[in-house]
Amino acid sequence: MITLKTHNTLVAGFTFLIMMLAAGMAHSAEKLSVSAAHQKASNGEVLLVDVRTPGEWRETKIGASATPISMHEAGFLKKLLAAAGNDKSKPVALICAVGGRSSWLQGELKRRGYTNVYDVAEGMMGSPAGPGWLKAGLPTKPYSP
Repeated sequence: MITLKTHNTLVAGFTFLIMMLAAGMAHSAEKLSVSAAHQKASNGEVLLVDVRTPGEWRETKIGASATPISMHEAGFLKKLLAAAGNDKSKPVALICAVGGRSSWLQGELKRRGYTNVYDVAEGMMGSPAGPGWLKAGLPTKPYSP
């Protein structure tokens, strides 16, 4: 026999699970493949930002349609806002090496008022989300400070 306390605990747990699944689905809808990110950035539909370090940019280059703004350097938020034309509603896509930093930063930017932030989860090097920018054969440009 299920007690009222057990019933309430089960309902609360089930509700939490549904909310987490819904949040995961919403988050996955805010991802772009490398090819979609490149196309949208090339067409001016999104600001594609490579958030890796300058050392990584030198090593693998930068996506041709990306703007390098390292999340590891002082002034990142100020530089990003300037690149977005001081508009936190401007669509911004974030790319890193394998999707970890871009996914984390997506949430951080949303908490800071950005409303259209996309994660390019494949990254430059590839991840479970896909082959990545380099293996997809998308164009790159050298990093020059």
